[in-house]
Amino acid sequence: MRLLYIVATYVLFALLFPMLCVHRKTRHGLMQRLGFYAPGALPSGEGPLLWLHGASAGDLLALAPMFGPLRERFPGCRIVLSTMTDSGHAMARDRLAKQIDGVVYAPYDLWGATRRAVRALRPDILVLEYTEVWPNLIRAAKQAGARVVMTNGRFSPANVGRYRTLFGLIGNPLEDMDLLLMRQDEEAGRARLLGAPPERVLTTGNTKFDALAAGPAPEDEALRGALNLTSGQPVWIAGSTHEGEEEILLQVYQRLRERWPELALVIAPRYLNRAERILALAKERGLDAGLRSQGNPGRAAVVVMDSMGELSRAYRLATVVFVGGSFTKRGGQNILEPAGQGRPVLFGPHMDNFRDSVAVLEGNGGILVADGEALHAALEELLANPERLKSLGARAEATVRRISGASERNAEAMAALPRREQGVVRA
Repeated sequence: MRLLYIVATYVLFALLFPMLCVHRKTRHGLMQRLGFYAPGALPSGEGPLLWLHGASAGDLLALAPMFGPLRERFPGCRIVLSTMTDSGHAMARDRLAKQIDGVVYAPYDLWGATRRAVRALRPDILVLEYTEVWPNLIRAAKQAGARVVMTNGRFSPANVGRYRTLFGLIGNPLEDMDLLLMRQDEEAGRARLLGAPPERVLTTGNTKFDALAAGPAPEDEALRGALNLTSGQPVWIAGSTHEGEEEILLQVYQRLRERWPELALVIAPRYLNRAERILALAKERGLDAGLRSQGNPGRAAVVVMDSMGELSRAYRLATVVFVGGSFTKRGGQNILEPAGQGRPVLFGPHMDNFRDSVAVLEGNGGILVADGEALHAALEELLANPERLKSLGARAEATVRRISGASERNAEAMAALPRREQGVVRA
């Protein structure tokens, strides 16, 4: 059964290779993706090597709260991140460089590439984030004596049948995993249903919550200046918006400005290449609009963020927040991030990918709005009641703090695993 998967991956890779070489998210790092590393690309040293893998920038940020707890429990360890996307690699190299020992592109899940990568890195523990179940990589790590751990584990109920069929054809990679650290009890139940050994499945929570309730930082005022916002000015931030949502938001904003002319709107699209399009939409409505990258020199009423990795900090400048992907059928985006900054959070009805977050936040600083009209009514009521705004923000932050702690629990569980010494596993 494993042979079937090995052959299938090479066939699929041959078909997809031309596209992978030109796609904007995957066109760099070919040699590393094939398991070849230039001299100096990997950290040297004698301490245990912890290889943490996340598919994209967001996944790497969810892993980041574990760095400190892992270093406490694995003294002298080296932490190497791997990612599949160019944006994830750039973010890790720029924003996380001081917290890690190296960043590489993840190998393609090919029999040869994964074995070369494992031989080069020699990980003591391989940590796979979210749903990153790569059978060849898992098998290569296990055969080399590494422990394999899933963190923030999630198996969508809609995909359980597909997983079972796939695992029936190629063998079950969950049986090779030493720990499956799941976000919720329901996720843990699905992991066991899919064949994970029950004693290896734990519910520890979601590490992304641990990074959400961060306090003010000096960079916040610098960002306020870059957006050309004034202290005390009411600011509505619309984060992670998708195609079709900005028109609704701009219409609502125009109505709100009739009562609050000083209100600023900051729009942070989910995909930065849409920034110019949003700028044009705002100008078509007669609104002054500027780009963050240009410093918003004219103090435009609408600012479009076209920079990477600043949304979390921008939320700290908000009076109130709307999170996108929820007026379209994209399944929503992260509503707990602004909540952790102590801001009331509004979101639309399409939050299928973040049901757990909605269950936690709705009624605790989070407000579901059905459409643009409901969004306008909710914002109007909140802006007219500063005390309610403050109360909802405090409740949202307290909620996020209450559900934090997964990073410590995950690190503790990993530290309890048997260690490897001189190439062999010891209890």
